[in-house]
Amino acid sequence: MIALTTFKPTDLYDFMKINQLRILSLLVFCLFSLTAGCGPEPVVEKVEPLIRINDQEITKTEFLAAFEKSLQKDQPLSGIEREELQRSFLVQLIDRELIHGEARRLNITLTDADLETALQSFRQDYPDSSFEAMLQERGLTLQFWREELKESLIMEKLLEQAVYSRVSVTDMDVAAYFEANRDQFDRPAQVRARQIVVATETEGLEALDLLRQGQPFEEVAAKYSLSPDAQLGGDLGFFGRGEMPPEFDEIVFDLPVKRLSKLVKSEYGYHIFMVEEKRKAVRLSKKEATEEIVAILEGLKKEEVYLGWLQEMRARAVIAVDWTQLEENGRKK
Repeated sequence: MIALTTFKPTDLYDFMKINQLRILSLLVFCLFSLTAGCGPEPVVEKVEPLIRINDQEITKTEFLAAFEKSLQKDQPLSGIEREELQRSFLVQLIDRELIHGEARRLNITLTDADLETALQSFRQDYPDSSFEAMLQERGLTLQFWREELKESLIMEKLLEQAVYSRVSVTDMDVAAYFEANRDQFDRPAQVRARQIVVATETEGLEALDLLRQGQPFEEVAAKYSLSPDAQLGGDLGFFGRGEMPPEFDEIVFDLPVKRLSKLVKSEYGYHIFMVEEKRKAVRLSKKEATEEIVAILEGLKKEEVYLGWLQEMRARAVIAVDWTQLEENGRKK
């Protein structure tokens, strides 16, 4: 058994966020690549494995093939950068296999209905045919992607049942955090605004004319605006000064509620704004901040508990890594 460098996962307590899901899927893909059978093979001389994880063995050739799949296409790397990434990837791979093994031991499963619901939810983030284009770019079939997603959801289910259920946030935790971070709950003045963005001044004047005739802002935005928020009626949500381009701030913070702005030119095109609501600068009370503090503390505690649980699994497992094989590979390069 060997000691491994602690691997800190990125937002492992929130696997369904799109960025974390793609990283997770990539590692699942690599594990499938390493463990998939290819039918009867001719007897060959035994190759010493690079990694042993309990009863599983992974050769250097298999590991390097999986590692190459983890890199961005045409990603330039120096020898030192490649070696550091390989070591990090190796530790991540071991941790993933330990988690998969625990899910199998606890018989954590997923229904076809749950999988289909998650798949449809994920596809909504890809308009038109861009989901299929993404699969093609990665060289994956839809069936294989479904298997990746299934493994990701099983891992999430395992963590929720076996790890995150240990987490609790008390009133004393909330009070202590609030007292130590009072400045974090000072809220600057904010506005909630809608916008319409068009490519030309002529289009902007046409849209502005329709609005002045009484056509609802949401309808004009949905019809004319080039911005992604057009599907939300141009709703930008709440924001404070400095969070948007300067051209926005100069208009919206002085614009009365429900009044239309003039046509505003920026590097993105021509804009029309309407302010829905304004919030004055405030300092939140502990009661007002409680929901936000609970979410923050739950995230921190989940990460802490996860790392402790993972360290326990590492300690129980039989793990061996022949680091000299990677060092030899680095010297050859």
